[in-house]
Amino acid sequence: MGIDPGSMMTNPVYVHADNMITSLGFTTREIIGNIESNRIGFRMVSDRNLTPSPVPLSLIDTATLDEKFGQILANRHPEQSAALFTRLEKMFIVSIQETVQPTEIDITGSRTLLIISTTKGNIDLLDTGKYDFPDPDRIFLWKMADFIGSFFGFVNRPMVISNACISGVLALSMAARMIEAGLYDNILVSGGDILSEFVISGFLSFQALSPEPCKPFDIAHNGLSLGEGCGTLLLSSQKPASTIISVAGSATSNDANHISGPSRTGEELAMAIGKALKEAHLGAAETSFVSAHGTGTVYNDEMESKALGLAGLQDVPVNSFKGYWGHTLGAAGMLESITTLHSMRENRVFRSAGYEEPGLPVPLNILKDHQSIPVINTVKIASGFGGCNAAVVFKKM
Repeated sequence: MGIDPGSMMTNPVYVHADNMITSLGFTTREIIGNIESNRIGFRMVSDRNLTPSPVPLSLIDTATLDEKFGQILANRHPEQSAALFTRLEKMFIVSIQETVQPTEIDITGSRTLLIISTTKGNIDLLDTGKYDFPDPDRIFLWKMADFIGSFFGFVNRPMVISNACISGVLALSMAARMIEAGLYDNILVSGGDILSEFVISGFLSFQALSPEPCKPFDIAHNGLSLGEGCGTLLLSSQKPASTIISVAGSATSNDANHISGPSRTGEELAMAIGKALKEAHLGAAETSFVSAHGTGTVYNDEMESKALGLAGLQDVPVNSFKGYWGHTLGAAGMLESITTLHSMRENRVFRSAGYEEPGLPVPLNILKDHQSIPVINTVKIASGFGGCNAAVVFKKM
């Protein structure tokens, strides 16, 4: 990602079909409708199989997931049993199928690739006392990805991107790079993660979970909320027939600060934003909207405000989607990018759920209400454990 974008000719990268699965629904349209209605997907959960103490979680409806997956399985592999698939694998398969179905893409072609973005994969298979699963080795991310790829008949071996909470944004960046280089014509990027006792207890040990639905960027922000989800986006070198949006730039950086604490200054995230905008041949003043990482923890929110200020984006409309469905880990960058793309298609930006009063060291233009405005160029940012940061720029043409 240190290549000068002006030093070589590259293929364009366009966004096509997508799908989202969260606690707010199983299609992008359904989820956007619930956002418009100011619905959030959290409920208090006291299930000891998930959490040692009650916390608000954003969980996907299991009955609906099983029903949708069963229909796909019956059509594609009627000889197989649903018991052979994990919860996360079902989510990936439903989301990928919903994305591919309305397109003419040949997923079995040699010019098509699948990229899986996840932080924990089939983490629930760790608990061998609860699950008598026939293939426990699918806890390995590469093996889970191979299994999903073979379900659909991809001829190219899937790629796995797992880099903490920037995984989804980084996967989009990697996919764009490969299409730009002419390695593939079409890449399906699918990001997903589930909630488990392992994940929830880990965040509880950090004392990072809010006792109520998270409030990113608000003066009362006191921790993050967790959710599970899956989002899939088709990128292609072929120009779409409808609204034309390209992946125009991307960049990553690292704080080199602390394994779980973000940068004190926000300089490193600002660096990634600046490089992504430069690659897209855009300036901060040309940015219409920023989809922030916005976890709701004090340290993350403050770091992001400093980074956006350093990048010259403090006056640009910004939100966090995590107030609607929580932090979905490896799915976060995908879900939030897809929702950002919807904003671009509809010229509609959405309020940052949970935000009421400013509580940041650098004031930002946080969206308190849904607004209809021209949305031409957008920036999606993400940060994660280990000090990683990523930014991707979408441009409407």
